[in-house]
Amino acid sequence: QLQVVESGGGLVQPGGSLRLSCAASGFTLDSYAIGWFRQAPGKEREGVSCITGSGGTTNYADSVKGRFTIARDNAKNTVYLQMNSLKPEDTAVYYCAAGRYYVCSTYIRRSGMNYWGKGTPVTVSS
Repeated sequence: QLQVVESGGGLVQPGGSLRLSCAASGFTLDSYAIGWFRQAPGKEREGVSCITGSGGTTNYADSVKGRFTIARDNAKNTVYLQMNSLKPEDTAVYYCAAGRYYVCSTYIRRSGMNYWGKGTPVTVSS
């Protein structure tokens, strides 16, 4: 079965850090761009970050620039999202998605993805 699976979410205090992982199953990630998205209660799903297949290009939403870092380890078939200086407004379910022909641009769009994970919840609260 071809899928991506997120992990690493949880409860963290404001100012804390988490590292999310996106692992592929049934296919190799190195030919796919990867996007991280999040959806807070009552809000639309929004793009957080994306990375090209080679890892040469990354983009971030303005709300997370300087705090989040996306990186990929193709040998492990995994993409990571390192989240530092977390804020309560970062609370959401985080999803990763893989797109064979996805264009990772400054506007991190949802369309163009082939596989979506089921999400991992992140709660930032004291």
